[in-house]
Amino acid sequence: MPDIVEVRNLTKRYDGGFEALKSVDLSIREGEIIALLGPNGAGKTTLISTICGITRATGGSVTIGGHDTVTDFRAARSLVGLVPQEINLEPFETVMNSVRFSRGLFGKAPDAAYLERVLKSLSLWDKRDAKIMMLSGGMKRRVLIAKALSHGPRVLFLDEPTAGVDVELRKDMWEVVARLKADGVTIILTTHYIEEAEAIADRIAVIAKGEILLVEEKSALMSRLGQKTLRIELAEPVTQIPPALGAYHLGLEGGDLLYTYDTQTERTGITSLLADLQDAGLQMTDLQTHESSLEDIFVSLVTEQEAGA
Repeated sequence: MPDIVEVRNLTKRYDGGFEALKSVDLSIREGEIIALLGPNGAGKTTLISTICGITRATGGSVTIGGHDTVTDFRAARSLVGLVPQEINLEPFETVMNSVRFSRGLFGKAPDAAYLERVLKSLSLWDKRDAKIMMLSGGMKRRVLIAKALSHGPRVLFLDEPTAGVDVELRKDMWEVVARLKADGVTIILTTHYIEEAEAIADRIAVIAKGEILLVEEKSALMSRLGQKTLRIELAEPVTQIPPALGAYHLGLEGGDLLYTYDTQTERTGITSLLADLQDAGLQMTDLQTHESSLEDIFVSLVTEQEAGA
């Protein structure tokens, strides 16, 4: 698919010299869901705000749908919907009026049928005449999405969309995002919940200290960097690793042996390990495998970046 958002050499430097973004390059494909992961202060919100034109970049460029966000701001911004972290809604306004007002801000003509479709897709249609203050936190999040979609954008930025909502509502939101993608909307998601990215993203971008560490297909990333750990439960727990097994670089936990291996190599070494285990006089009672999660990979990447800083 073609790229709908192009970020090139984007830099944001504040007075005092702090660089929130350091020569960021990022291409976002039309119709995909890309998750932007990073610890607090990594630059996620700054990057989104700069792409959307809320924050002015110090250097570099951003184009959305071929429109430069500085020289052709109105055309670029009309293609974008932004759902911020904070729930900042007029409490005494109704859902429908709030969404209708957002559409008008973009100079769009009234379109009751379109807004009805948006509200129904977010399970808000029956709440259209309810005042914002009467809604739950999860429903208010949905109103924010409805407002962001009110003018028919092609790109939707979701900045921590499930922050502060329970697990059930979070999964409901994932379904909403999946439906938006099915409708052809490109989605950029920032999140602290690793399982959120693992569940719904097509690609993962990891940012730390204002730098993009990698951008990769989720499945390829987990396959390339993922490792498996084999837990070997013994009939008689051990307190130290036998010298005969030293070449395997085993770990020790609760009397069990831990063997970590790369899933991409032709030979894992498990067969020879089990044979040497028997030769060492150790009797195995159970085997369990654990595969690296996206969280394991994320923590590893950020730790490496901080160590090299």
